[in-house]
Amino acid sequence: MAEQETTFDVIVVGAGAVGENAADRAGRSGLSVALVEHALVGGECSYWACMPSKALLRPGAVLAAAHAAPGADAAAAVDVAAALARRDEVAAHWDDSGQVGWVDSVGITLLRGHARFTGPRELALSTDGGEQRLIARHAVIVATGSAPVVPGIEGLAEARPWTSRDATSVQHVPARLVVLGGGVVGVEMATVFADFGSDVTLVVRGDRLLAAAEPFAGEAVADALADLGVTVLFGAQASAVTRDDDGVHVTLGDRTLHADEILVATGRRPRTDDLGVETLGLTPGRAIEVDDTLAAASVDGGWLFAVGDVSGRTATTHQGKYDARVAGDVVAARFGPDDAAREAERDAGPWSRYRATADEDSVPQVVFSRPEVAWVGHTEASAREAGIDVRVVPYDLANLAGASVLSPDYTGKAQLALDDARGVIVGATFVGPDVAEMLHAATVAVVGQVPLARLWHAVPAYPTLSEVWLRFGEAAGL
Repeated sequence: MAEQETTFDVIVVGAGAVGENAADRAGRSGLSVALVEHALVGGECSYWACMPSKALLRPGAVLAAAHAAPGADAAAAVDVAAALARRDEVAAHWDDSGQVGWVDSVGITLLRGHARFTGPRELALSTDGGEQRLIARHAVIVATGSAPVVPGIEGLAEARPWTSRDATSVQHVPARLVVLGGGVVGVEMATVFADFGSDVTLVVRGDRLLAAAEPFAGEAVADALADLGVTVLFGAQASAVTRDDDGVHVTLGDRTLHADEILVATGRRPRTDDLGVETLGLTPGRAIEVDDTLAAASVDGGWLFAVGDVSGRTATTHQGKYDARVAGDVVAARFGPDDAAREAERDAGPWSRYRATADEDSVPQVVFSRPEVAWVGHTEASAREAGIDVRVVPYDLANLAGASVLSPDYTGKAQLALDDARGVIVGATFVGPDVAEMLHAATVAVVGQVPLARLWHAVPAYPTLSEVWLRFGEAAGL
């Protein structure tokens, strides 16, 4: 079959949530946009990560809340079959027709297949029907995400380990599960499978869970996992893994763990290994480094952009979507139709409205463990490493009237990292039931650099957990 050639103004490679946002923003200016995807439109978050994982975690969280409230008649355990059925619904039964319908509705051209760069603004699209040559008149935006890292442990790859995809799309719950890694995925999936009745062992190489968060957050989650029956092994590292008819066997020094499945949750890497980036002078398998407009820093011409995990700047869907909106707006401003307003904006340069800064000091993160962990900006340690002389302002959430309404045994903690020299908050952490919904107020305060003295006049409703902001002010001496 002869090679076909198709030209678009903008080509976005990767149709996950991040790629969809980039394509949408770029196309709003009238540019013709193609969105390339070899798997499901909607990507990791929709089918194997954010959405299904939270659906799996929700039943256990609701039951825990009911058990904590006197007078609530709660079932004794999670209905696993019903939980998996709901997960299937949330993941759209791994059918992307709804997402495809949205792509069509906004005038974006969807191309199915695997794309590889063959040169500047040129890609080869491999499909079942052959190969198609794609040309971008103006820009290519890479949004291919990341892939799980499988460590080079002897026998691990051959033992057919689970990755996060296998865990979130599970159809049969293993009686015994070993989880490698104490980060977000490891903690959340340990919670899910403990709720579902599995005997879970969490193997953590370091000395605490959630190493990027405040230490007290990891401690609270470790205690809660132990209460769920999870065995947490700190300072442990697998040296060999085998699988036979009796299951998976994991060697840890002088002991061996026996399980039915092993989940690897030890990190992710940018998905650039089979993208042809070497034709652009970039290294396969490494992040595409970008500037604050999300343009590739080492590729001449200002035509290549990277957003989301693949840029190495961010590792959450919400931050990736933010980056995608910035990149899409930059592309629209630089290459969109030539009206007078856009020409004036070009002349003014360098598109100061369109710069990604949220991933510098104000990244929000939520772990849907029990208790939930939510933080934004700096921890105390990271602030001090950045040269900020911070004062820590802690508060026991159990002292709030709103907490006592939720449960007489409510347990939780909040903490600010306060830059006393400027009187502003540079970081905030919340640990406790349902604290994820408290995070955005802190994010606004950190991003807006709102003085704590000014926040004193933002009156929280009573009785809610948000009254912690009043208590923060009192604890800080206001």
